[in-house]
Amino acid sequence: MSKRVLTTESGAPVADNQNSASAGVGGPLLIQDQQLLEKLARFNRERIPERVVHARGSGAYGYFEVTDDVTGYTHADFLKSTGKRTEVFVRFSTVADSLGGADAVRDPRGFAVKFYTEEGNYDLVGNNTPVFFIKDPIKFPDFIHSQKRDPFTGKQEPDNVWDFWGHSPEATHQVTWLMGDRGIPASYRHMNGYGSHTYQWTNEQGEAFFVKYHFKTNQGIRCLSTEQAQEVAGKDANSHQTDLLQAIERGVNPSWTLYVQIMPAAEAADYRFNPFDLTKVWPHKDYPLRRVGRLVLDRNPDNVFAEVEQAAFSPNNFVPGIGPSPDKMLQGRLFAYADAQRYRLGVNHTLLPVNAPRATAADNYGRDGFMALNGQGRHAKNYEPNSYDGPVETGRPLSAPLAVNGHTGTHEAPQHTKDDDFFQAGELYRLMSEDEKSRLVANIAGGLSQVSRDDVIERNLAHFHAADPEYGKRVEEAVRALRED
Repeated sequence: MSKRVLTTESGAPVADNQNSASAGVGGPLLIQDQQLLEKLARFNRERIPERVVHARGSGAYGYFEVTDDVTGYTHADFLKSTGKRTEVFVRFSTVADSLGGADAVRDPRGFAVKFYTEEGNYDLVGNNTPVFFIKDPIKFPDFIHSQKRDPFTGKQEPDNVWDFWGHSPEATHQVTWLMGDRGIPASYRHMNGYGSHTYQWTNEQGEAFFVKYHFKTNQGIRCLSTEQAQEVAGKDANSHQTDLLQAIERGVNPSWTLYVQIMPAAEAADYRFNPFDLTKVWPHKDYPLRRVGRLVLDRNPDNVFAEVEQAAFSPNNFVPGIGPSPDKMLQGRLFAYADAQRYRLGVNHTLLPVNAPRATAADNYGRDGFMALNGQGRHAKNYEPNSYDGPVETGRPLSAPLAVNGHTGTHEAPQHTKDDDFFQAGELYRLMSEDEKSRLVANIAGGLSQVSRDDVIERNLAHFHAADPEYGKRVEEAVRALRED
């Protein structure tokens, strides 16, 4: 059987791939050596800018299957009939660390789902927590700067982490989640996923509903203690990647059941707290979970760089029947996510196989730019409207319009009767068992006690006291004990 011939990128056969061309035996190398220069130049360019957040990730393909009728709430085609399956790609990630970071760390996890629907790709970009640290996107760069490596010391600094949280009382709820037992998932398979934001569904009659997504793991919740995580990360920094890869290779395909909470749009204005506040959950007693379908992952990517690193998600990728809400953080991400991918991958990143539509074809007037495909658009016109049978608009909005009023300017979110930065954090604390409370307090005190300034410590302690007096007292005592050692 003849062997395949190694070629250059232009297709010419390579005579020698072990020795560089030189000026005589032992002489200097020659710039005319195409294979040498081509290999070194490509090697220098193999890496692209890593994501500022969610850099360390894993992913897999699978499908979403509708199990329950939700057509009364949305006319999205991929949700129209029970039994219907839609291909998906899911990317999991840590948030704060770099591409070379460990998986088993105390950090929120990204949970991003790309549905390859017949009406285009729908991206649902969320986390493994139903809430977040902040509620306005103008604070996001500052928040991330406080959590990542300090520009002077080059490492994550407790002073920075807790100083920002101390100035952001709305973070108390998410801090309680992060420092609790679910702060370090044992694997990507053993955690829930949430859309976190509030989204809008619109039915065939044009009625609007606000929704929250909940992907409940069918493997059960499993988490690591701080000590267990340190041991796991020391043995295999890629522990979550290893687990996901090997499970699917064995045919143990992880799955999640999708539920939604549904709020009629008319109820939002008078709800007791702002339903578009990302730092809050909707109590299930107000809006119970409704089952929609199941998400199954059954195929690993063939190339991690091409399919996981280059996977590009944007919450602005909606399909008919689904749209945004006035959630400020969501509104900011509608721009920021797609813009980040244009920077990292180029304006034509949507042509990459992992990002391109699969159940339909993109048909628009985008042309040229970095990495444009040969024949992109072919001989068709690149403007609209035109007289040459180019694609035309539908005139039908994807979702219902959002009512607006008032004056332009910078505004705080409208106050509802029960808006509060601390109540839900206290509710979460009071739901915990005594053992869970003890671990939560120890985790918080372990980080807060390392802060060098007393005023930063006191500012954070005030938040825990406001959430629950016992919560605050226990954290305060634990911090004092550690600082006295």
